[in-house]
Amino acid sequence: MQGWQRDSILAAASFLREQYGNPPSNPRAKVVYDGLLEVLDPSRRAVRLQKEKSDAARSAALTAEAERRAAERRRNDRRRANSGPPSGTADRRKGERRAGADRRTKR
Repeated sequence: MQGWQRDSILAAASFLREQYGNPPSNPRAKVVYDGLLEVLDPSRRAVRLQKEKSDAARSAALTAEAERRAAERRRNDRRRANSGPPSGTADRRKGERRAGADRRTKR
């Protein structure tokens, strides 16, 4: 990058700092300010992108873990509760369970 380009970018960044504070409080001005600084220092952009990816991965992992915990909690609660036999039907004894005759073939 040539000297005049670098000077122009620094002047624009300085102007944004003067208008909106350091760092700029306006979200749009902050994006522009960060973009100007990333042009001057490309490694700064790489660091920002890496941080964004790690934050996204961390939040996705936490979300998956929370969903898994919720599913396990529901499963455990269901097993702990003893709701008994279904209502509306009388209890049947073992011999009364078959409705008809034995359908198996006897040899």
